[in-house]
Parts: sequence; C-alpha cells; structure tokens
Amino acid sequence: MTNSLYIDDKEVVVHGRFFKTARLKSEYYEWIDDPKNFVSHLKSRCAGADLFTFLQKATERDLQYEFRCEPDSIAALPITTYEEWWKNQINVKTRNMIRKAQKSGVLVRTVEFNDALIQGIKKIYDESPIRQGKPFKHYGKDLETLRESHVSYLEQSQFIGAFYGDELIGFVKLVHDDGMSHLMQIISKIRYRNMAPTNALVDKTVEICAQKKVPYLHYGIWSSRGLGDFKKHHAFERLDLQRYFVPLNLKGTMVLFLKLYRNPTEYIPENWLQYLADKRGQWNEFRMSRGMRTGKN
Repeated sequence: MTNSLYIDDKEVVVHGRFFKTARLKSEYYEWIDDPKNFVSHLKSRCAGADLFTFLQKATERDLQYEFRCEPDSIAALPITTYEEWWKNQINVKTRNMIRKAQKSGVLVRTVEFNDALIQGIKKIYDESPIRQGKPFKHYGKDLETLRESHVSYLEQSQFIGAFYGDELIGFVKLVHDDGMSHLMQIISKIRYRNMAPTNALVDKTVEICAQKKVPYLHYGIWSSRGLGDFKKHHAFERLDLQRYFVPLNLKGTMVLFLKLYRNPTEYIPENWLQYLADKRGQWNEFRMSRGMRTGKN
C-alpha cells in the first residue's frame, strides 16, 4: 500500500508492509536542498513512516551529509559533442540501426505538448498490455489521465516524436535538469520495431543534449537485464549516485541497523534473476494470448 503527502512542495510517497519507507515520488528528477530541515518537517507531518531515503544530486559526487549512505546505480551517457558520441562512443551496429530508421522513412522531430500528442501517445500505449515481459501500467488509460501523467516538469521538458508518415510511432519525454537531462519516457510501437524508431529517438535526444551542452543524459537504472544491452549499445554507462537513509523512529533505526531496507533481489545471482524474468515474461505472454482467445483481459 502506498500513501503520499507534500513536504516543502515536494510529493513524498510512503510504502511498505512490515516497515514504512518514505521517498520523493520523482526522486530521480527532483532533489532536496536542505535534507535536515526536510527530515524535520517529515517527522512532524508523517508519523507512519519509519525510514526516509533520498538521493544526492548527480553533480555532487562527494559525500555531502552524515547519514547512512550507499551507492545507487543509474544509466548515464556522458556527452561532450554529438560527433564524439556518433564516431567514438557507439559501435557500427548502433550507427547502422539509426541509419536504418532514416532509410525506412522514420522522421524524428521535436513536437508540442498538445491534444494531438496525447492522442498519439495513447495509441502507442494501447498497442499491447504487455511490455518487456510484464503488464504495461499505461495500457488502457484515458486521455485525461495520460495528460495529467505527462504534464509534470512541463517547463523543463521537450517532447520528441518519431513519425512514419503522419503516424506517431514513438516518442521521448526529455526533462532538463541542473547538470543532467533525463529520458523520463522513451517508447515506440512494437509493430515498427524493425524500423528502429527507438534508436532514432535516442540519436535525436543526444543531438539536443549536445547542443544544450548537457554533460549527462540519464536513462533509468543501471542493469544488465531488460534494456541493459540497449543502453550499453548507445554508450550509457553506470553512474553511482549517493543514496542516503534516515531513520525517523526507533523501528527505522532497527531497520537501518539490520539493513532490511535492501531489496531482496540484491542477494540473488544475476543469472537467476534473468531466468526468473524470462519465465515471468513467458507467463504474461501466455496469459495475454489466453485472454484474447477467451475474450477476457
């Protein structure tokens, strides 16, 4: 179960069953400038939370605070110039995929945030209830819900669309931050996968960031599973941010001492996780195909 509240104009979510952990809802896209003051306000407003965790800005590499700290790995692309990325950071296969998109007639350009974009996004989301082997959380959402979910950080955002003719077949929501830009969303239609629209979207995103002299482009967490290979092929690297943990009560102190805040998957070998992820994907695909045959979702 997850609850949320606002502290110093930032949305905090609280989740957990045996102990409650609080964190910023958009913790990879916004930051806390004064953690001690923020924690004080959190304690007075959120009696149900046992532990608070937050990230240090990527531009601050050294430890800034005296709280318990562990590395949190994200996928980040170091950018100097677009030419450097194209010639030296990506391999021949990736360059060929981008060229393939161009030769296939995929056009990529920045687009306005408007009704036409939201309608195009809905068509992309509604293509399949399964993405990357698991239920897709945006499948079937109505237009107003999608608008609300994409309006966040609008003043800092650029939207990039991949088009085949007049059809939107993929898009990027790019959020610019201090010292780093974020691929908050990147997705393309599955039916056009062979035309490499997602590769073309990354290419345009890197070009924009290079023009803005953005030193890092962030694309989710660092992992060798899932999209890990795709990120590596586009020159994303592991970048460790500092994650802090602050106990809010006695129970939180015990959780911190016993390191119960860690994800149980951290103790499972990577090849086992990949095996389980593959099986989960097969099961979800089977459920989807069975539901289509029986007329159930």
